Amino acid sequence: MASRGELLYPESDRVFLEPYLPPPDRQVKDAGVPFVTLTFATSLDSALSLAPGVQTALSGPQSKAMTHYLRCRHDAIMVGVGTAIADNPSLNCRIQGVGGYGGEGLVGQPRPVVVDPLGRWQLTSETKILKLAKEGRGKAPWILTTKTPDSENARLLEEVGGCYIVLGSRTGASEERPLMTWLDMLQAIGARGIGSIMVEGGGVIINSLLSAENAEHISSVIVTIAPTWLGQGGVVVSPPRTEGSSLPVARLRKTKWQQLGDDVVLCGSLSA
Repeated sequence: MASRGELLYPESDRVFLEPYLPPPDRQVKDAGVPFVTLTFATSLDSALSLAPGVQTALSGPQSKAMTHYLRCRHDAIMVGVGTAIADNPSLNCRIQGVGGYGGEGLVGQPRPVVVDPLGRWQLTSETKILKLAKEGRGKAPWILTTKTPDSENARLLEEVGGCYIVLGSRTGASEERPLMTWLDMLQAIGARGIGSIMVEGGGVIINSLLSAENAEHISSVIVTIAPTWLGQGGVVVSPPRTEGSSLPVARLRKTKWQQLGDDVVLCGSLSA
């Protein structure tokens, strides 16, 4: 029986996921980048949330437990700054037996990585992810940015073992376009010993990773589909199509489906 806050994910359900998870040794790949699992929950109309900046619960309890199990099988978990600001997320793992939830130290806890090119995320002593790190129930985040970190933010991060990773800006970047390439980001965290990472969102991050120029970095895809329509105006997963192309942006291969409660989980790979 799980105590308060802990989640259980049955061994019988874990077998289904195994072919789509990083190998146990979690070695950095030849290009110096980690194994990348793209995973998110979506509605039937491919929406992640009702509107930008609006936290929207989609996953049922069983698929939520699955997500936490996925976290303990990866070295790190990545979200964009929009998600960090809107959701004030925990970005830890609550599966029974991991560090902070019945286990020793921080074993099984992923390293949170937040993509914040312009330094928008303002941290406080009440930021959930920092509080959990201080309590020993999660790791402190690494923040990827192109800006010189705010001194108070840097102090709060360093107090709990986190840090900023400052990367060079892409030539010709603007406020509306990503300032860091996926290869730069993945190599930066790979150089720090991260052998596997799950990318959870939000919409800007997911659509950017699924674009034709970046999809090659994805090792596997695990999507939870909730039986609901959110309606127009939501944040949708719809990666940009190459101009003039009449072909789909991407197609999953080696697919498998599993029902978890009312939700359905789709696993697949973008490689042949």
